[in-house]
Amino acid sequence: MSLRRRLEEIAEVGAAWAEPHQALKNTVHRRLVEELGRRVAGGITQEEIEKEVARILDRENELLTREDRSRLIRDIVNEALGYGPIEPLIQDPVITEVMVNGPNQVYVEQGGRLFTTGVRFRDDQHVMRIIEKIVGEVGRRIDESQPYVDARLPDGSRVNAIIPPLALNGPCLTIRKFSREPYTDEDLIRFGTLTPEIRDMVSACVRAKLNTLITGGTGSGKTTLLNVLSVFIPEGERIVTIEDAAELQLKQPHWVRLETRPPNIEGRGEVTQRDLVRNALRMRPDRILVGEVRGGEALDMLQAMNTGHEGSLTTAHANSPRDALARVETMVLMAGMDLPMRAVREQMASAFHLLIHTARFSDGTRKVVKVAEITGMEGDVITMQDIAVFTTSGVSPDGLILGRHAFTGIRPRFYDRLKPMGIELPIGIFLR
Repeated sequence: MSLRRRLEEIAEVGAAWAEPHQALKNTVHRRLVEELGRRVAGGITQEEIEKEVARILDRENELLTREDRSRLIRDIVNEALGYGPIEPLIQDPVITEVMVNGPNQVYVEQGGRLFTTGVRFRDDQHVMRIIEKIVGEVGRRIDESQPYVDARLPDGSRVNAIIPPLALNGPCLTIRKFSREPYTDEDLIRFGTLTPEIRDMVSACVRAKLNTLITGGTGSGKTTLLNVLSVFIPEGERIVTIEDAAELQLKQPHWVRLETRPPNIEGRGEVTQRDLVRNALRMRPDRILVGEVRGGEALDMLQAMNTGHEGSLTTAHANSPRDALARVETMVLMAGMDLPMRAVREQMASAFHLLIHTARFSDGTRKVVKVAEITGMEGDVITMQDIAVFTTSGVSPDGLILGRHAFTGIRPRFYDRLKPMGIELPIGIFLR
């Protein structure tokens, strides 16, 4: 069944069922809390809650069809142990993102496209209770003094929540779901994100310890690509990953995960990505992977790349590789160091070897649209050359983007670095 039809069914059922049984659901909730008390928060099982809800329903003598009874029990369990109305969306493997724009508007993303659902919350307080449950599970808080927060679900899914007075339409919740089975390079080839030849080239670059910056817009697949490229890091190397909210799923055994920490209620105890990058340098890493550079840690990352920590990978938001370099310049200045711009650019030109730019198209597909090599400096300008590009050729009748990946015919300078390291890559793949 298509996602659209499933969502239509959710909408039909929700509209026909939620209102007449809301009072009964509230009563069951109240009785459940009274009879189980703190056991719900203390680790009571799903089976125990289902049995207790069934007993309460029997005592209420409410006339329910078997289908409505099962659905009510499921909803009560979702409230007690899960995340309420959005629990089925979180559990659905084909949905990649859940967006709650207040109690009466819930969207999902599947296949890169957005769909509205019939899922509804009772009111703003209901949304707030789910948000507080999510952030509380990871030791974070959200209130008027801290009205937005980044967190993650136990399965690793990334969560952002923002509440009034900043969110004018009510509490908003965005969940980017964590893939239970990480995508592989073969998956990306099947999706058309890249070609086998581009995969072979970038995997050779990772094994050859070229410092790589992955750029792109929001939702363009930067983190997914970073995760895929990490597979090509040899198992014998020590890897340290640094993230705001842990998402990476590495396969290597020698992997240390570091995650930032927000300030406590007194405004103390914050640990930033810059703090973690500095600490990582003392952990004898072979590779440092930063989920996304967005501030002063860019300077420490450049210094690490230029002082023997080669093979590092990171991502940054940008509209193009050239824009990415400008953004990194700005982030370096955010470190508070009064450095001449030329010195910053020289650091960048010697630190980064490869830039990979990704994009999400109107049909929902995500593709590597450019692979560029940093070649040095000319005057005050960082020079680069395109190695491979994706060129669009139109749109099919059903709305799919048409185009192809192709190499530009330029032999990259890093090619001479591969053979001495025992990495074989046919020179022929670079031919147009």
